[in-house]
Amino acid sequence: MIIYDKLWDLMDKKNISQYSLIYDHDISSLIINKLKHNKNVNVSTIDRLCSILDCTPNDILEYIPDNKKGGPENVSSSSK
Repeated sequence: MIIYDKLWDLMDKKNISQYSLIYDHDISSLIINKLKHNKNVNVSTIDRLCSILDCTPNDILEYIPDNKKGGPENVSSSSK
């Protein structure tokens, strides 16, 4: 799963608001909503955000592995 928590922190540090993204940089409110809820966005959106914030993708997003059912961490062993 991709999460965008780092985006909000970086925006805070650079004093760029969601309002500014929408009205000054033409990022739609739908895209902002997707980012807030860690939904999929296009790579072109990531590119634009990096350009606006003068950063790299690693500065605004993070990959968190999904816990898959049936994986070793979810298997219980029982003795007979």
